[in-house]
Amino acid sequence: YGGVNSQKLEYRRKFLMFKSTLCMSNFSFLKAEWPNILESASKAESTAMTDPRTACFYARRTLELAVSWAFKYDSGLRLPYQDNISALIHEPTFKQIAGDAVFNKAKVIVTLGNRAVHNHRPIPQNDALVAVRELFHVCYWLAHTYARQDRPASGLTFDASQLPTSTPIPRQTLEQLQRLSSQLRERDEKLSTLLADK
Repeated sequence: YGGVNSQKLEYRRKFLMFKSTLCMSNFSFLKAEWPNILESASKAESTAMTDPRTACFYARRTLELAVSWAFKYDSGLRLPYQDNISALIHEPTFKQIAGDAVFNKAKVIVTLGNRAVHNHRPIPQNDALVAVRELFHVCYWLAHTYARQDRPASGLTFDASQLPTSTPIPRQTLEQLQRLSSQLRERDEKLSTLLADK
């Protein structure tokens, strides 16, 4: 009986530690207008040092959320022939609005995220750091371009020293991430439905 309480306390302590990382996050500039994107980015950030596969998965997931948001609310973006992330970032209007730098960063995140979900080989920690750093730049572009309130400071840079060295999120296996990917895909509305009122 005492073990259950101590487990609950330990879980609560780790959860509060994770929650506090949202305040110190590289992505905190998303909090006011994009809390769901911040939540996903924080999962990538919080696992970058401890679980590279999960970090790459969440970096790609966050990219999907950010790019989908842009397609929904920017009337200058045209929907591509398919509603997957690769088709979205390769759509010429996205490339034009985002620019080559953001487009190339998005491609890196997609590649690393795909590798995390579909490749059985271990994911190097450096891949996670690259994915999270590139995600920071994409999210900075999103906030700088579309924020209605405070835009992030122009000199804001990614600070790898803010990455937590421990996380309350358990390490994920390839199979767990594949299941999570399927669940998220099923739960999310199809982009074409989401954007139907665009």
